[in-house]
Amino acid sequence: MFYWREQTGPVTWGFTDREGGVSHGDFASLNLGGRVGDDSSAVATNRARVAGSVGVQRDRLLFMQQCHGREVVVVDRPWDDEAPVADGVVTTTPGLALAALVADCTPVLLADARAGVVGAVHAGRPGMTRRIVDAAVERMRELGAVDISAVVGPSVCGRCYEVPEDMRTAAAQVSAESATVSWSGTPAVDVAAGVVSQLVENDVTVHWVPGCAREDDRLFSYRRDGRTGRFAGVVVLQA
Repeated sequence: MFYWREQTGPVTWGFTDREGGVSHGDFASLNLGGRVGDDSSAVATNRARVAGSVGVQRDRLLFMQQCHGREVVVVDRPWDDEAPVADGVVTTTPGLALAALVADCTPVLLADARAGVVGAVHAGRPGMTRRIVDAAVERMRELGAVDISAVVGPSVCGRCYEVPEDMRTAAAQVSAESATVSWSGTPAVDVAAGVVSQLVENDVTVHWVPGCAREDDRLFSYRRDGRTGRFAGVVVLQA
């Protein structure tokens, strides 16, 4: 169920994998994405299993309507209705599990355990170039965070993310570290490298979990499979 998971004081954080769910076919088996064509009851069961594994009720595992933007929302209770349109969510409320869905994009989990602030961010190439992590760190500091740590999860690596030259140039203008080449020497973008450099610029301590979604069958990858599910980064400040 978890590709990587740790407990850091009151903070539980981790990245799911494909195992331990009930979805079938292209979505086998722990698909957590609700808008990818999977059976809704299977997704509900999968999400309930992940919620239970991190010690919260299903309604306290919070997903966003991700849009590759820069919006970060602050939450203090389960969503009243539909999840908000955002790519980052932060909280000071214990017992809320925050989730970011990915299938090649970079999941980022943030925490200041002493201050009692945690966050989850979905950072694709557009989010990296819009510096979504800057917005998330800013919101956390507004809530009292001082010493923030981040765990950056597995995503498509730079060698597997071939792009047009102008796209690489645009990414490099934001974070030079993101510019790279593919396995065949063509222009490519390393989104996670750009995200990590931005976190460091924000004085955030970073742990980068190794792994490429496209190369590792334990993870969902849109670039590899097209029609596929979503795995998630999940963080919770335990009550």
